Amino acid sequence: MIVLGIESATESVGVSLASSDGVLASVEISRGRRHAESIVPCVQFVCERAEIELAEVGAIAVDVGPGLFTGMRVGIATAKSLAMALGIPMVPMTSLEVLAIGQSTADEIIVPVVDARKSEVFWAMYRRSEQGVDQLNQPTVGPVDDLISDLMARDQPTVCIGDGAHRYRDDITTGFSCVIGDARHPSAADLASEGVRRAIRDETVEERFVEPVYLRQPDAQINWSTRQVRS
Repeated sequence: MIVLGIESATESVGVSLASSDGVLASVEISRGRRHAESIVPCVQFVCERAEIELAEVGAIAVDVGPGLFTGMRVGIATAKSLAMALGIPMVPMTSLEVLAIGQSTADEIIVPVVDARKSEVFWAMYRRSEQGVDQLNQPTVGPVDDLISDLMARDQPTVCIGDGAHRYRDDITTGFSCVIGDARHPSAADLASEGVRRAIRDETVEERFVEPVYLRQPDAQINWSTRQVRS
């Protein structure tokens, strides 16, 4: 089973190919917010490096957020288009889950923290398990003080990871004693590798069931009430 992983929910764009033998090829590009221009060339690059044809891919794993709205939508749309064209299933995972999977050797509570802008963060809590990681609470969005309150309420040895943990390092570590891990962004290699394990266990869905995880409303929305009055 070969799985293509597409990660575009944060500032970086990552694409990876993995099989039961491990990661075959992987690339990560940081070009600001030029996700739409980067994903397809990245897919072509990893296929060339791994000497794999797209027709050989058996499933597509994709990061469905939370994260940057535009980046998420571009990555999900590309992944769904490829899955539909190839007639293959998908493995959706949240950005928080992918971050936690990359830290799954830790004995502490794993808390991925993604920068949500507007002085807010997305976060969830995980613990290492035989299957990888178990989610302990639902993904949440809110100010850093709410995150710190959650950490204090659980009061267990904790490692915080993600760009939000790094951006608000001082606030988090002043309010709660924890380790800030190195990982800043979800890894496409971790996404694809976990995608292989889940595809083998038949934990896949059809592309029509894959939806973005926003946790809050997008900034750019149509005000239908105002538009109706104007019309």
